[in-house]
Amino acid sequence: MYSYSSKVVTVSQALGLVKSGDVIVTGLAAAEARAFLAELHTIASRVSQVNVTTCLPMLSAEYFMNPAYTDTFRMAGWFFTGAMRKMHAHGHISFIPNHLHLASSKRLAHVGPQIFVGTGTRPDKHGYISLSLSNVYEKAMLAAADLVIIEVNPKLPRTFGDCEVHVDDVDYFIEVDYDIPELPETPPSDKDLAIGQYIAAMVNDGDCLQLGIGGIPNAVAASLLAKKHLGIHTEMLTTGLMRLIKAGVVTNKRKTLHPGKSVCCFALGTRELYDFVDDNPSVIVLDGGYVNDPAVIGLNDNQVSINTTLEVDLTGQCCSESIGPVQYSGTGGQTDTAVGAQRAKNGRSFIALYSTAQVNNKQTGESEEISKIVSTLKPGAIVSLSRNDVDYVVTEYGIAALRGTDVPERVRRLIAIAHPNFRERLVSEAKSLGYLARR
Repeated sequence: MYSYSSKVVTVSQALGLVKSGDVIVTGLAAAEARAFLAELHTIASRVSQVNVTTCLPMLSAEYFMNPAYTDTFRMAGWFFTGAMRKMHAHGHISFIPNHLHLASSKRLAHVGPQIFVGTGTRPDKHGYISLSLSNVYEKAMLAAADLVIIEVNPKLPRTFGDCEVHVDDVDYFIEVDYDIPELPETPPSDKDLAIGQYIAAMVNDGDCLQLGIGGIPNAVAASLLAKKHLGIHTEMLTTGLMRLIKAGVVTNKRKTLHPGKSVCCFALGTRELYDFVDDNPSVIVLDGGYVNDPAVIGLNDNQVSINTTLEVDLTGQCCSESIGPVQYSGTGGQTDTAVGAQRAKNGRSFIALYSTAQVNNKQTGESEEISKIVSTLKPGAIVSLSRNDVDYVVTEYGIAALRGTDVPERVRRLIAIAHPNFRERLVSEAKSLGYLARR
């Protein structure tokens, strides 16, 4: 018989277990331990050099947002958010370069956690909790940690897959009842819809989908309502994908891997999404090292990967995570899924972006429009997806098919989907760089 009640502690008691120099790992996005992290700063007077490893944190916690604690707590992140970007300059927040399917294994090869603090459901009658909304790295880190603390929240959905953990493998539980963070739906813009329709036209009945985060992938999902028998093998299960399941567009019946199941390694979206995955055996949350492994993704015939980027150069290099050298987000699973989709029989990978962006001119202080298809990436820009791994690039002006093309071909194709105001300049710059003949 398992023992749960004897392991229940308060937040204060759990924080009393933290020692100077500890490495703490918490869950991704909606799976982060909010009660524990919200009070972590309260032990600043008795600890030093506490390191917190996180990914896409949704709580702007005092321990890293208040500059008074920058000498006590450090944060290392696999994926940045706005709050992390804001505080990065203070020197206590760092980025961990990674491909998501290797995030846990490569980090563990470097440093193991003293404490894993995550979230989960109440134990079932067999003594198992569900890690619920994320298994990207959580179960692997839990197994490696010296001490495991789980915030048990009745508002978390019970999900299935390999995200179940027995009470005996958890040292302490904190009983909480806060609302689960949501990612609200935002109406797609005209540009989103145009890009979504271009991509939807290249999605066939029976294809297997991976969608990234943001307005463009949401617009793609909304553009697929006329399709049939789609499948899902995705890093992130979104509200848009859920709507396709509810509409009967996704049946998973034609999948060659895990037929009948929607596969993901985390879910993030609205309360409707969380209610949908609760006790739903048709959705399985599997380890991110498996779900995002390109070799595994490639086992899905007709796999379609759809992601976004910030900037593309004329040879196809995608900067998806930084603005110049400044970390903006993260590589995440972009390379995993783009490469994996192209390994699949009849697979395709799409990288989408708006053709332009409005930025503030530092010299004039005025807003100006710039092209996001550029002759060269900004100095210090991070190449998230190598030009060798780019398949299709999409803007609101069309699709550039780059698979197998030489440099002059891809230059011409990318210029053709750039904003018309910048095409002449891009041609001139391409010639000066030697990408196109000068004549």
